[in-house]
Amino acid sequence: MSQKYTEARKEGNRRWDAANLDRVSIAVPKGRKDVIKAHAEARGESVNGFINRAIDEQIRRDGEEIPAPADE
Repeated sequence: MSQKYTEARKEGNRRWDAANLDRVSIAVPKGRKDVIKAHAEARGESVNGFINRAIDEQIRRDGEEIPAPADE
């Protein structure tokens, strides 16, 4: 049985997101979004997860360490 996504749940999620996440908006050439989404899905990832993994990998390639999130 699935839980309903109530207005209270939406508000709770919005507050958690605001307190715990930074948002970054990117622009990609037309059609690229579909390529990124298909690539991520083929690997069982969300687009967000894939982009975060790609960023982390490039930071490591550049010889830097990725700091742990503030709450860890």
